[in-house]
Amino acid sequence: MNDPKTERGAGALVLFSGGQDSSVCLAWALERYSHVETVGFDYGQRHAVELEARVAVRAAVAQRFPSWAPRLGDDHMMDISSFGAVAESALTADRAIEMTAKGLPSTFVPGRNLVFFVYAAALADRRGLQALVGGMCETDFSGYPDCRRDTLDAMQTALNLGMAQDFVIETPLMTITKAETWALAKGLGGEALVELIVAESHTCYLGERETLHPWGYGCGTCPACELRARGWQGWVAEDRPLLRQGFGGQAAPPVLQSSARSEEG
Repeated sequence: MNDPKTERGAGALVLFSGGQDSSVCLAWALERYSHVETVGFDYGQRHAVELEARVAVRAAVAQRFPSWAPRLGDDHMMDISSFGAVAESALTADRAIEMTAKGLPSTFVPGRNLVFFVYAAALADRRGLQALVGGMCETDFSGYPDCRRDTLDAMQTALNLGMAQDFVIETPLMTITKAETWALAKGLGGEALVELIVAESHTCYLGERETLHPWGYGCGTCPACELRARGWQGWVAEDRPLLRQGFGGQAAPPVLQSSARSEEG
């Protein structure tokens, strides 16, 4: 385990939706920082189930991981529902999930991650937190331009210039596949964290929580479910290895280890 940063000003704020990626990012931050807070956004999404999943995941993490519980600080919910009305998409309005004329999925909410980081940075400024942690990934993703690292590098620069701050946008999943995201969950919290993510987190675009698959709840047919399921299947096919990362997330190349090797070491 890495030694956690202990300075109050070096704490972390995790952009936390209650989905698989943000749940892994929460564990990643709790492993590294002595104080971690979470922020969620009601941006007018069609399904409130992900907002409910946030509460369930946080409670389960605090209950099942006593070493992390003291580091888990306040949760913040921001109502930016008017943004969803402006940036209408298949996630905020009753419309089909399909490719648009611009070559982007209809689930793309224009500027959503940029808006999230502006609000998160303003909150972090007041809370004395330096790291902003997000689950964006450009390895297995849906083509969203605001998930790319160069976008977030530009955002980090703009936030620091505009707020006279020294924020660091951490994206620990940026260069790994969805299969490796499952492996990272195991590397951080063992099978207990994998089971928690399967049972409590929510990713499905259609908000379906009736059917429990090996990889979690969901419709099984929307792009989010298909990506999550494909990652699970790839991870299982490799005998459920674990993955460890250095402190800097995207700055350190991941190292996959087999389950047998991790038990020996």
